[in-house]
Formats: sequence, C-alpha cells, structure tokens
Amino acid sequence: LPAGFFSGLLITEPPSLIGTRLRRGHDAGSDAAVAAFTARLRDILETPLPTGDNPQELAPVCLPLSFAAKELLWRFYQAVETAQGAGRPMEQARAYASKAAEQAARIAGVLTLWANVEAPEVTPEAMGWGVKLAQFYLSEAKQLAEAGLVSEETAKAETLRKWLLESWEDDDVLPSDILKHGPNAMRERKTLSGPLAMLVKAGHLIQMDAGTVIRGRPRKEAYRIVRASDDD
Repeated sequence: LPAGFFSGLLITEPPSLIGTRLRRGHDAGSDAAVAAFTARLRDILETPLPTGDNPQELAPVCLPLSFAAKELLWRFYQAVETAQGAGRPMEQARAYASKAAEQAARIAGVLTLWANVEAPEVTPEAMGWGVKLAQFYLSEAKQLAEAGLVSEETAKAETLRKWLLESWEDDDVLPSDILKHGPNAMRERKTLSGPLAMLVKAGHLIQMDAGTVIRGRPRKEAYRIVRASDDD
C-alpha cells in the first residue's frame, strides 16, 4: 500500500459489546431509522447526475463553504496543527492529524448534500458536525497510534531483557554497555531510555545510586540485573 494510505481513512476501534448483547426481538425505533435512511439513500441515488452539453459527461457542481463554515474549519485546523508540535497531544498521530481538516470538510460536504442535494454551499451546522466527527476519528487514531507505540516499546524492553539475561555476563550494566554491545535496535541513547525505564518498573533491573563504583569508577547511571537465581 502507498505511504499515507491509512492516514486517509476514518478508523475506529469501538469497545467490544460481548457480554452485554442481551436485546430480545427487534427494536421498532431502530427499524424505523433504518427504513428512513434507506428511503433517503434511494432518493439520492435516483437523482439525475449533473451533466453538461454532452449527457455522457459529468459536470460536477462546486460546493463552496459558507463564510461561517470556513471560520469553523479554520479554527479546527489551527487547533489540530498546534497539537502536532513536539510534546503535544497529537505528536504521535501526525499522519492522521495533518489530514483532519480535510476530513472535516469532506464530512461536512457529504452531510450538506445528504440533507439537500441541491444545496448551494456547506452550512455552518454541517461543518460543526464535520468537525465533531473528525475530532472523534482523530481521537481514535491517536489512541491506536499510542497503543502501537506502547507495543513497540514493550517489544524493545523484552528484547533488552533477554539480551541482558542471555548475553551479558556481569550482574551490573551501564547504558554505554548496551549502546556498544546490545541489540541493534538500542544502539542509540534516545531509543534506550524507554526500555530501561520499563524494565526498572517491572523489577527486572534495579537502578543504582548515582556515584556507585562500577569497574573501578563512579558511575552517573548504572543498573543491577535481577536474575532468577537472585534471593531478593
């Protein structure tokens, strides 16, 4: 798939309803809503397509944004753009966040035409709906991106744990030891801090006090490896 393909999709991962699906029979209200949706969709599909002088050639109608709709979209764009900065909420979901304003505009256009296929412009109300839906899908993308990041960090921590137990003979280890001899994925300092912190939290490493003498020198940062044979 081409780069950026998934960032153009509206994705969601709703919580499972397993264990709560206790409805019995049909919901008359739901049936009525589905029937109304079906009828409106049929009306739209049966609407003649816009053509020019040649009936075989489509002549799509431009659907501009009203002034108020533009203002709503601009404010949404500014908020999402700012949130993508380093250390900001959308830093890990930039691919999706960069397209959020486009998605809001598309959704608003669809909702405008759903209400009236001959609408002259996108209304502020429709843009408000578009922004709200785009915010929802963006929050879903952020959650999935962060879950993937956590999974990646967990995998790195497990790789480091196995290397320490199976390939490192000393009972203590320095970050420089890992950077020089450790797994290839952790040969850069910025990629090492996360896995080290996870192993300390999980009890696989114990961070030693700054200044502890290791191999004849006081060290600013050092760790003791907790092995299965350790009494404590």
